[in-house]
Amino acid sequence: MASKDLATGIIFLFQTTVGFMGNIFFLSHYSVLYFTRCRVRPTDLILKHLTVANSLVLLSKGVPQTMAAFGSKHFFSDIGCKLVFYVHRVGRGVCIGSTCLLSVFQAIMISPMTSRWAELRLQIPKYIGFSNILCWILNMLVNSFIPVFVTGNSNNKNKTKKKELGFCSAIISNQITGSLVTALWLAYDVLCVGFMIWASSSMVFILYRHKQQVKHIHSTKHSLRSSPETRVTQRILVLVSTFVSFYILSSLFLFFLSFYDDANEWLANISALIPACFPTVSPFILMSNDLKISGFHSFCCGRNRAG
Repeated sequence: MASKDLATGIIFLFQTTVGFMGNIFFLSHYSVLYFTRCRVRPTDLILKHLTVANSLVLLSKGVPQTMAAFGSKHFFSDIGCKLVFYVHRVGRGVCIGSTCLLSVFQAIMISPMTSRWAELRLQIPKYIGFSNILCWILNMLVNSFIPVFVTGNSNNKNKTKKKELGFCSAIISNQITGSLVTALWLAYDVLCVGFMIWASSSMVFILYRHKQQVKHIHSTKHSLRSSPETRVTQRILVLVSTFVSFYILSSLFLFFLSFYDDANEWLANISALIPACFPTVSPFILMSNDLKISGFHSFCCGRNRAG
């Protein structure tokens, strides 16, 4: 095994392990809050679904890429390839959808009571669970055609129509069908990212206006920094900004790769590494900005037991 392949495998392994453990810890934290009947915020349900989607992306992408880097190129059968790619696409779609839902929800929740969203603020928390389930169902349906196109590298049929995907291959028998599939994926991504940018811009504007309104207040009790709602909003802004940055970077690499049938190995590895960066770092962004990790759990559960 070449030293560069070993290094690549170690990087993929490190990213997958750290990211998966971070997501599991974050999911466990909120599961404890739920089962101990502590009060959780509406955004916490979205974050739980996001964490599950992150874990699926890391396992379905990181593990096969790690094995491929270590020299196992044909370890998946046709069924294995279909399953792995289906799980990855569904997880990725839910990851995008959950991040979009999180940003839009928070933008509506912090909007002024005098805005046109005021009435919706009272109703939207009731639909969080339904929206998450709908996101899973939509992505499972949209990606249901993947088993038709994806096959293992060991399958020797239709070689001239194959596009190598590393440890698997894609068979596009009809160029029009392939273009429609790509357009469908792209439309979903553009729609979600567009909503994220709109919601983030709205939150930045609302926070700025709030800061201007309270800058003359010197009391710590009423300061913008002490507002829990503001801290949650800032955390979501950081999360969404991180997602959009990695998404744009990943799209640029995929754009360059699309022009090469036999892409440079370094470019291919980077393009495989970047999409898993957000699922890896997102739980640490959330934990580093979430005061509940250290203090809210004991406070809330203590109150429940006392009551």
